[in-house]
Amino acid sequence: MIVIGRGDSGGSTVRRLQLGARLRELRLHAGVSREAAGYRIRASESKISRMELGRVGFKPRDVTDLLLLYGVDDPEEHDRLLELTKAANSPSWWHTYGDVLESWFHSYLDLEQAAELIRTYEIQFVPGLLQTEAYASAVIRLGHNNPSPHEVERLAKLRMTRKETLARPDSPTFWAVLDEAVLRRLIGGREVLREQIVALLEACDDPNIRLQVIPFDSGGHAAAGGAFSILRFPHEELDDVVYIEHLTSALYLDKREDVDDYAAAFGRLIIEAAPPARTPDILKGVLADLDGS
Repeated sequence: MIVIGRGDSGGSTVRRLQLGARLRELRLHAGVSREAAGYRIRASESKISRMELGRVGFKPRDVTDLLLLYGVDDPEEHDRLLELTKAANSPSWWHTYGDVLESWFHSYLDLEQAAELIRTYEIQFVPGLLQTEAYASAVIRLGHNNPSPHEVERLAKLRMTRKETLARPDSPTFWAVLDEAVLRRLIGGREVLREQIVALLEACDDPNIRLQVIPFDSGGHAAAGGAFSILRFPHEELDDVVYIEHLTSALYLDKREDVDDYAAAFGRLIIEAAPPARTPDILKGVLADLDGS
């Protein structure tokens, strides 16, 4: 389990994970211990472990020394991994928003951009990737302690930029299960919610978006404990990650047993929820109630 709280640094998370996984693979293939690898680069065994888990930055000199120790003599492999090192140390796309972003959210932004499948369960708000700007601004005001108008504007703009992920030619598949309470809660007021519901209706036409709702009359369900997201990546060396957000921190779960538990819970949720084909009718029913009240 990775706990990311205030004060943790961000960075190009996915590139670090890829590079660390590849270095671990090469070390194991060469039969080199973490202790010996650490000695080669004048570091501790725990530093090698953190490098292989992608939790620290990489120095090009250290990567070069490790490749030599591991017997990697392919110039193309050297060049590729040094380019990956450079990318891992480069600022991520969101760095210009660093003045308003919580540090624990940095890694998620990198992971979200790299995912090929995002499965999410929400009990309180519409998922960020599907929010309208007005709805996003209202959520930001609720979730932050007296944010300034500048902070609200900047964070809402960031959220709108994130939405472009779903418009890319290689966009991930986005599968969201929402508790009906998400659709009924008057975030931002009646008109803001109405605009948001209309946007969700339009999202139902996107072949890369699958949206399901758990109606109030379904009773209890498999993930009553809270919201979560599961991200899957197109890179073989990257395992699935479960993301759970709290008020002042976030959990990134990457142990296989944890991921399997959440994947099983999501599997039960999609069975308990109304099928995707019914979602437009549910949304139209919410609109009718908004217009009639």
